[in-house]
Amino acid sequence: MSRCCELTGKAVLTGNNVSHANNKTRRRFLPNLCNVTLISDALGQSFRLRVSASALRTVEHRGGLDAFLAKASEKELSMRARLLKRQISKKVAEAA
Repeated sequence: MSRCCELTGKAVLTGNNVSHANNKTRRRFLPNLCNVTLISDALGQSFRLRVSASALRTVEHRGGLDAFLAKASEKELSMRARLLKRQISKKVAEAA
């Protein structure tokens, strides 16, 4: 499993450790990923996703998983999240 957020696409970055003597060695900056269960109000189902802590805050700020996916662009979502977004939008369109 890749170290990548399923909702925001946030992934591993690389950089340098710089010592006091200005020696540079390569290092990795890992995203703060959490395994969470998010509930879709439209589908009435819960889904396990691997998301970053900042994405989790954004989901709560926007008012839930459905609202987050409605605003999110397709290219930064994982394949599972894209499928979930399509299912939610289809269900909302049927209800309206």
